[in-house]
Amino acid sequence: MAKINDNYLKLKAGYLFPEIGRRVRAFAEANPSAKVIRLGIGDVTRPLAPAVLKAFHAAVDDLATTDKFAGYGPEQGYDWLINAIIEKSYKPLGVSLKTEEMFISDGSKCDCANILDIFALDNVVAIGDPVYPVYNDTNVMIGRTGEADDKGYYKNIVYMPCNEANGFIPALPTRKVDIIYLCFPNNPTGVVAGKAELKKWVDYANANDAVIFFDAAYETFITDPAIPHSIYEIEGAKKCAIEFRSFSKTAGFTGVRCGLVVVPEEVTGTTSTGERYSFNKLWLRRTTTKFNGASYPVQRAAAAVYSDEGWTQTREIIDYYMENARIIREGLKEAGCTVYGGVNAPYIWLKTPGGMTSWDFFDKLLNECNVVGTPGSGFGPSGEGFFRLSAFGHRENVIEAVERIKKNLK
Repeated sequence: MAKINDNYLKLKAGYLFPEIGRRVRAFAEANPSAKVIRLGIGDVTRPLAPAVLKAFHAAVDDLATTDKFAGYGPEQGYDWLINAIIEKSYKPLGVSLKTEEMFISDGSKCDCANILDIFALDNVVAIGDPVYPVYNDTNVMIGRTGEADDKGYYKNIVYMPCNEANGFIPALPTRKVDIIYLCFPNNPTGVVAGKAELKKWVDYANANDAVIFFDAAYETFITDPAIPHSIYEIEGAKKCAIEFRSFSKTAGFTGVRCGLVVVPEEVTGTTSTGERYSFNKLWLRRTTTKFNGASYPVQRAAAAVYSDEGWTQTREIIDYYMENARIIREGLKEAGCTVYGGVNAPYIWLKTPGGMTSWDFFDKLLNECNVVGTPGSGFGPSGEGFFRLSAFGHRENVIEAVERIKKNLK
């Protein structure tokens, strides 16, 4: 008899965003004339940049010709895309990477989960709270944890509360951990970490022989020149950090699917017999065995993002979303809300008014304003009492949603 993976049964509720979808569908069915504005899930709404779309079409046309047809490509990505990213995105930061240290994928969500394949189950993992749910849930699924307690914390995971008291920046663990998840600009809180803050984590990781999983999916939304875009801007990070990036929000690839992982050759772990071994070699082995690479047209489109024309157009789209963030942030402040984020990130993190729970506030916005956001408690126990709004909407909808909320809360 085939047996299931019982670890999935430890998950106490459905994934956050499907639950939001279920509630919204129920409301829409009961209120078919209501205009629902969705500022919850961080899905983009602007079309692909023209230069990117042109490259995408050209690459599809290549597949119709004998001389340009592309079948299986290199599993870790084409060199012309990897080198473009290194030259245009990392070198300006003063970061030098080898082609062999970057791996192109079909999205950072998958990467954040799949990276666990090359780490032993008895590693101690530290995760921020609140946090992108994928970090927590994939560790449960793979079998690293015990059962969850009444608060929703799983045994064998070290949770690092991020709250108003610490500015939503987690404190260093008080016990030794082996893997540390960091996400800056942060999802869901929208806060960022400066070089001094990140140096603390890099120093901790190197002193404790730990590895940092650094999720930089939103680095292109940073507006403050003093804020690092990459963990590798910090001295010593190439010895201890693996970085994830995504084209989803940067270039509107949420449906196209493309991301990347940087695994420096210097990042090592120990075998069961105590020898040092490079995680880069393990990730290459995993990638070439379990992945056939992102598609050729997608990678051509991704490379076009880094052309002069493509980057100018992409920056215009990012600026559009950041103006949305400003409108939401300032509108909520006018309504008397306590607001965080929305300056170097496309997410606005607000304190629910009147001590309401996150899900109660979700229902209030949906039923009274016909606006969809994301309950903070869905990101972890420390997210209770907070709410996330996304700037990835059409301008007219963003303005209308803010006006509805302002009228309702005043």
